[in-house]
Amino acid sequence: MKLDFSGVWDSWPSLLHGTLVTVEITAASLVLGCVLGLLVGLGRLNPRRRTLYAICTFYLTLVRGTPLLVQLFLWFFGLPHVGVILPAYVCGILGLGIYSAAYVSEIVRGAIQSIERGQMEAARSLGLPYRMAMRRVILPQAFVRMIPPLGNEFIALIKNSALVSLLTIADLMHEGEKIISITYRSLETYLVIALIYLVLTGVTTLVLRRIEKVLRSEGRV
Repeated sequence: MKLDFSGVWDSWPSLLHGTLVTVEITAASLVLGCVLGLLVGLGRLNPRRRTLYAICTFYLTLVRGTPLLVQLFLWFFGLPHVGVILPAYVCGILGLGIYSAAYVSEIVRGAIQSIERGQMEAARSLGLPYRMAMRRVILPQAFVRMIPPLGNEFIALIKNSALVSLLTIADLMHEGEKIISITYRSLETYLVIALIYLVLTGVTTLVLRRIEKVLRSEGRV
């Protein structure tokens, strides 16, 4: 079988547009996932705050126990039945961000709990309130330890973003489907799409490894 990439290369503006949309959605979902994940992670640190702990635990159970595709469909197809209509772009970001936040929250919680208890006790003995001690002493140290697992979550988020094409969002996968409908070259198109995703995840991996290497050289990891 002879491969023919000419039709795919002629459609490079569509692939470029789809790649940019994929990067935009991934970046926005990443910000949402990190902010929400931090709040949920902090909420699950103290079981004695029963209401907050129960809400965060319920959220984790619900999000991690259901497929991402089902959650995306609920945002896009389910909400209109209760009178809430959101643009597909917003549904994609909310679906990916909230899904990712569930995993980020566990990374945050694990990193904070890995900090030696003496660090908090020392900060409190210096007169720092709990919130200030957490913000100035515990979180900076925990953040450094979060980087390696967060890198894995970021890469997973890039790959999961392909599902938003099912919400009619013109991301890389969606643009690829359009090219296939015109050229009928599915093998070549999917090979090029796979290569682009590989480049995106590869660049992300290199950047995160570089950050981790710098931190290790400074003795902070």
